[in-house]
Amino acid sequence: MFEKLQRAFWKALTPDLVAETVTAPTPSLLSADVLGALGGEGNVTSQRRVALTRVRVQLKEVGGLDESALKAAGVPAVMVLPGGVVHLLTGL
Repeated sequence: MFEKLQRAFWKALTPDLVAETVTAPTPSLLSADVLGALGGEGNVTSQRRVALTRVRVQLKEVGGLDESALKAAGVPAVMVLPGGVVHLLTGL
């Protein structure tokens, strides 16, 4: 019982550092147009909302990223970071 409480406490403080025991398939945060502009669903290894207006995406190949297609899909700004990490600004 104490271990479950302790795990829940740390999960609340650091949600991305404590692994889930049960993993359910999560729906994509991104539309089909945005996924296509990122090089397809196979090019996206992870996606996570990091703020109300930002989605962090990990890509296998950054070369598959098409910034003009992202802007056409409704993403106003894109920030490409080293290591295949891309931040998509999704709102104001």
